[in-house]
Amino acid sequence: MLMETYLKIAKFVESSDQDAASCISEASTVFQCTHNTVLAIFMQIVQKKLRKVSYLYCDQRVQTDHWKQFKSQKDCSKEAIYNVAKRMGLPPVMLAKMFIEINELDKNQTSTYILRNISVIENTIFRDQVQYCLENDDQFGPSIDLIKKSIGEEYELILKDKLTFMNVPFKDENILRDQGYDKTPDLLLTVPIAIGDHVINWIESKASFGDEVSHKQYLREQYWSYWNRFGSGLVIYWFGFVDELAEQTLDKGIIIMDHMPSKVATLF
Repeated sequence: MLMETYLKIAKFVESSDQDAASCISEASTVFQCTHNTVLAIFMQIVQKKLRKVSYLYCDQRVQTDHWKQFKSQKDCSKEAIYNVAKRMGLPPVMLAKMFIEINELDKNQTSTYILRNISVIENTIFRDQVQYCLENDDQFGPSIDLIKKSIGEEYELILKDKLTFMNVPFKDENILRDQGYDKTPDLLLTVPIAIGDHVINWIESKASFGDEVSHKQYLREQYWSYWNRFGSGLVIYWFGFVDELAEQTLDKGIIIMDHMPSKVATLF
């Protein structure tokens, strides 16, 4: 995808006042992209917004003020926290998490634990309000984290199956960590392969879209470490990437693709 197209999609998503499903569906049609690609871009934009918003609300005094304002409304409906969050422009689960941290934490429980085990919330009204947020927030929270983790594991399994079918031996990150490696790619090839003129020693699977910001972060935190230790490798952004990024590291030996080629040469 050209940078120009990506920026248009990002602008469309950021300015849309539709619910997530409608926004993604319309953007897919307007820009003639797959649903998964637009969904991946949408989630990246949501995460960027969350980082900005969470910074504004990380002060405990600010959190306490919002809790007092919420309680003053005396709204006992299950939608209460959800509605307040929407007016504030916050993901409902994030606001619920904030209120949990003010009211429910003890030394043995984190807010994340409570969100995953809301039965420990003794106040039944507050518990129902948190539950409603968990059930209706389509951008943030434990269920979204589980979905993203599941998708990541699914595409990593697809990659492993393809390599196995092509008789390309590899070690996954679990084996590598058992062998004492700290930072590891998803797969280290036991025998290097060639894709075109490029030698591939390792493969990183990303069930996401490769935009400029996230790619630079991955380069800094992951890819260059793999390159320094294992040599040249392949990064797969399964839901596409900004085309201009592919040239930036090509001469160094970090190749970017959106699929695993079905034909490769094994180097012995």
